[in-house]
Amino acid sequence: MAMKCELTGKMYQSGNNVSHAKNRTKRRFLPNIQNISFLSEKLGKRIQLKVATSTIRTVEKKGGLDAFLLNTSNTKLPPIALKLKRIIISKTG
Repeated sequence: MAMKCELTGKMYQSGNNVSHAKNRTKRRFLPNIQNISFLSEKLGKRIQLKVATSTIRTVEKKGGLDAFLLNTSNTKLPPIALKLKRIIISKTG
């Protein structure tokens, strides 16, 4: 499984290690991915996801997983999050 956030799609960034002699070698900046379970109030169960820590803070700020998914546009969500969003919308009516 790639180091990718399942709610925002955040992935690694590439760059260079630069030595004192200005030699450049490729490197990857990895996101801080954590396994976490969010409580979905609409579904009434916990959903376990691999999420970046920055996304965890954003979800808490927005008021939970359901509010985060419902208020985020579909173009910004990866396929796993879109599937969850569709399930939550179908349960709410």
